[in-house]
Amino acid sequence: MLIESVQSGLTDVAELRRELDTGTKRGTALARRVLNEIDLGVRSVAEADALEIWRLAGLPTPHCNSVVVDAAGGYVAMPDAWCDEVALAWEIDSNEFHYSKQSYAKTLARNSRYAANGIGVVQTLPSRLRTEPEAVIAELRAAYAVALARPRPPVHIKA
Repeated sequence: MLIESVQSGLTDVAELRRELDTGTKRGTALARRVLNEIDLGVRSVAEADALEIWRLAGLPTPHCNSVVVDAAGGYVAMPDAWCDEVALAWEIDSNEFHYSKQSYAKTLARNSRYAANGIGVVQTLPSRLRTEPEAVIAELRAAYAVALARPRPPVHIKA
């Protein structure tokens, strides 16, 4: 509900924090955690679930929904999570948003841009975040290890 209210423009994180700070602190831990996740760039419940999985994997804090560009400044992608230390992207790709021919074509083009720039990418269905968290954690750790072992490609987050 907090993510949706911020995404729809009904309020902003600062206003929600002020509301939380005016009342009792009891029972606000989850809301405060969600607001921190929104500050990191989380835009959906699936992305919030993904961020928790990422934390459990013990990987460096990711950048969420940040634009990644190549050495010339050309657009590569805007991954759901980005580990800048090793140039590793994580995409939470649901059937709902990637099922149409046009969406599927965009996903393939995105993945080709990742590959052309030497970027490792992990793709995960949102349902697996809750049904197979340990398997997803293992995949993330393995992808991170591979990315760490190779030279980092010349890509960066757009400032």
